[in-house]
Amino acid sequence: MNLEVLRAGRLLSASVALCLTFSVPVLAEAPASEWKVTDFKLDNGMEVVVIPDHRAPIVTHMVWYKAGSADEPPGKSGIAHFFEHLMFKGTKTHKAGEFDAKVSEIGGEQNAFTSYDYTAYFQTVAPDVLQTMMTYEADRMRNLILTDDVIGPERDVVLEERRMRIEGSPDALLDEEVNATLYQNQPYRIPVIGWMHEMEKLNRVDATAFYDAFYAPNNAVLVVAGDVEPEQVKKLAEETYGKVPRGPDLPPRIRPSEPEQNTKRTVVMSDPRVSVPSFSKSWVVPSYRTAKDGEAEALDLLSEILGGGMRSRLYQELVVKNGLASSAGAYFQGSMLDDTSFTVYGAPLGENKIDEVEEAVDAQLARIVKDGVTDDELQRAKDRFVRSMIFARDNQSGMARIYGSALSTGSTVEDVEKWPDRIQAVTADQVKAVAARYLNPARSVAGYLMPAQPVEN
Repeated sequence: MNLEVLRAGRLLSASVALCLTFSVPVLAEAPASEWKVTDFKLDNGMEVVVIPDHRAPIVTHMVWYKAGSADEPPGKSGIAHFFEHLMFKGTKTHKAGEFDAKVSEIGGEQNAFTSYDYTAYFQTVAPDVLQTMMTYEADRMRNLILTDDVIGPERDVVLEERRMRIEGSPDALLDEEVNATLYQNQPYRIPVIGWMHEMEKLNRVDATAFYDAFYAPNNAVLVVAGDVEPEQVKKLAEETYGKVPRGPDLPPRIRPSEPEQNTKRTVVMSDPRVSVPSFSKSWVVPSYRTAKDGEAEALDLLSEILGGGMRSRLYQELVVKNGLASSAGAYFQGSMLDDTSFTVYGAPLGENKIDEVEEAVDAQLARIVKDGVTDDELQRAKDRFVRSMIFARDNQSGMARIYGSALSTGSTVEDVEKWPDRIQAVTADQVKAVAARYLNPARSVAGYLMPAQPVEN
C-alpha cells in the first residue's frame, strides 16, 4: 500500500507526465472505435468505466472510493489511509492474506493508494481472472472483519510509515507546515497520512464508522482498462459488484472553504540533515472543479510555460543560462475537488544564495503578469499537453488513473475526452489574466528549507 500525496497533478493526473517517456503509441493510430471509453451505472449506483486496449492480454482493474483524507471527521486525521491498510485484512468469506496470495499465484500485481479526495485499490492481471478480482474486491467492499486484534497491529504499521516518510524527511515535514499555513480553513491543510498524535488514537470504532459511511457501491467508481469488451465487463460487474446492496445516499461533498487571503506568510525550517537550501512559494487557486470556464486550463498552461520542465522559462533562465539554480519549476494541482494550489520552487547552485534564486523566480513571474506569454510558447505548451493525452493511451494503467481520479473529483468521462479541445481554446490573454489574478506575492506562502545553523559558543 502506498500513500499518494499529490504534489503535482493536472486533471489528467501525474501519470500523464510519466506516459510522455513512452514511444509513439500504436493505439493512437488505431480507429477510435477500438479504444472508445464506455461509461454506465449498475442498479446499485456504482459507476463503471471501460477502456478497451487489445494490444496485450493484460487488464487493470481499479475501484475508486470517493473518500479521502479531506473527508475525515475532525480529530480523526489519518483514518482514510489507515482504513486503506485495513482493507487488506480478512473478510467473512476470505481470510487475511488470501486475496494477496491469489494475485501472486496468477502472476499479477496489487496495491492501493490514498489521497485527499479518494482512495483507490487496483490489480493488474490476465483478463481470464478479471471475474476473480471483481469477486474479491466486491467481497471486501462490505464484508471486512474489524476487531481490536486487527486494528492494533495495523495502527502500529501506519505510525511507523509516518516516522519513515514524514519524520524521516525534512522536505516532507516542511511540506506539511506549508500546507497547514496555505490552507486556513480547507481540510487540505491536514496531511493525508494524518497528524501523529491523532493517528495514535485511531481505533476500531473510528474504522467501522468510516467504512460504514463511505464504502458502498453508490460511492465508488470501477475502472477496467485493457483487453476487455464493455459488454463482458458489464456482465461480470453485475454478477459481482451488482450483488452488493446500495448504501445510504451520501450528502453532497461540501467542505469548509477558504476565506479571503490577504497576507504574505513565511515558513522556515532548519534541519541538520539539509545540505542544500531550497524554497517554494504557493497560492490557493481554483481547481478544475471550482474554476470558471477556461481558468483551470489557463493555470495548467501557465505552470507548463513557467516551470513545467527543461523547456520552461524558469529552467532555461535560472538553470541553463545563468547557472543560478540547480533546480527550478512550477506545478498546478488541478485534479482536486476543492480549491487547490499553484507552486513555484527553486534551489541554488554552488555558492549562489537562496534569496537570489527566489528573486529570479519572482522576476519571471512578474514578467508574465506584466507582458504575458508569447503565442509561440503557448502553442508549444498546448502541443505538449495534447500529445500527453495521446501518449497516455499507450499505458492502460495510466488511463485508468486518469479517468478514476477525474470521476472521483467531480469531472465526467466527457470532461476528460474534451480536455485537449479546452486546452487548445486557451488564449495568451487568459494565461496572463490568471497569473495576475491569483499569483499575487502579497497573498502567498513561502517555505524555506535551510541547513541547521552552527551553535555559537
